[in-house]
Amino acid sequence: MARHVIALMSGLLFGAGLAYSGMSDPARVQAFLDIAGNWDPTLAFVMGGAILPMAIAWVFQKRMAQPVACDTFDLPGTSKIDSKLAIGAVLFGAGWGIGGLCPGPAIADLALATGPALVFVVAMLAGMIVHRFAKI
Repeated sequence: MARHVIALMSGLLFGAGLAYSGMSDPARVQAFLDIAGNWDPTLAFVMGGAILPMAIAWVFQKRMAQPVACDTFDLPGTSKIDSKLAIGAVLFGAGWGIGGLCPGPAIADLALATGPALVFVVAMLAGMIVHRFAKI
């Protein structure tokens, strides 16, 4: 039960942070990516501001025997950069640039801008289903 409460509170905090910072606003994301036009650096400050707490979290994680609400840490098994990772990153970036949304903000936007976010989330889920069955 504690795991579910922690997950819910973490999700609510993450969603509130996305909404407050403007990262759930596709226009702001697209303005950040428009470096040759009317560039908006706000998103760079949001991402930069996330680095410090994450760096602190990694220091704490390395000193912990196990997570607070789970038996083991679920960390990536490899740090290998291969073609699948590179192609996935390019597809993610292209989708983010075209749609102005990525998965986290899209889910948060379901509460704020239902129409556009719903189209994105349905397409995202369809892509996940295709990936699962294609076994890429």
